[in-house]
Amino acid sequence: MLSAKSLFQEILDDDESFRLFCSIAASGESQGGWENARIAALVPPGERALAPKITRHGADEDKHGRIFNALMKKRRLEPVPVPPETDYTMLLERHGIGLAHDKLKSDEPLSVQDIVTYLAHSRVTEQRASEQMELLRKHFADHPELGRAVRMISADEDNHLAYCHEELLRFARAGHGRAIQRTLRECALAEIRVYRDVSLAVMAHMGRILGWSRAKSAVLAAGIHAVYAYERAAGWRRMVSLRMPERRDALGGPATSAPEFA
Repeated sequence: MLSAKSLFQEILDDDESFRLFCSIAASGESQGGWENARIAALVPPGERALAPKITRHGADEDKHGRIFNALMKKRRLEPVPVPPETDYTMLLERHGIGLAHDKLKSDEPLSVQDIVTYLAHSRVTEQRASEQMELLRKHFADHPELGRAVRMISADEDNHLAYCHEELLRFARAGHGRAIQRTLRECALAEIRVYRDVSLAVMAHMGRILGWSRAKSAVLAAGIHAVYAYERAAGWRRMVSLRMPERRDALGGPATSAPEFA
């Protein structure tokens, strides 16, 4: 019987599939770290108080990238190039979601609207990250190889999501409510398409590595399409709602280190 746990266990047990999984994850996290560092450096003068939180967000993402690389190193595996069709962050940028890299590479300060766009994009993508890590935590929190990493990254993703909710609500109170809702909706609808396409691409690569039958691959592809159909119809709405989180100021302190993974 196919299940999320059995599927991931199969990927985990094979060195080549595990290496591809960790390489994709490490690349995405490292890219997120760079983006947040640049945004923190370019925060407009009136929002400088937000810069340490954005810096913390980026430091967490960098840490996650190091963790995935360390997991490979423990098994004496080297990272592999990330297939372009599996590059979630690159594909999001290509679809116009978030801040363009050309803007982040310049030295011009960002506008307040840019910061709102960044936070809305993060609120959507951190929802996905939080849910994915919650699923892994459910099945692998006590795993001897992955457990500590899963618990640490999951807690960080929950903090990132809480931070996005709180800051977007602050901007909504300041008069940006309509822009926030419009941007959230655009981001969510684009993200679910990119997530579907990346999921199909990743499963295709895993299927070739693990020698899945056509029938198994077809069942998995059908499941991915079914998730997309649900998200396109109604599921995207969970990505655009805003509520004050239970944990306030979730990124108010320094990033936690992960020396055991260094």
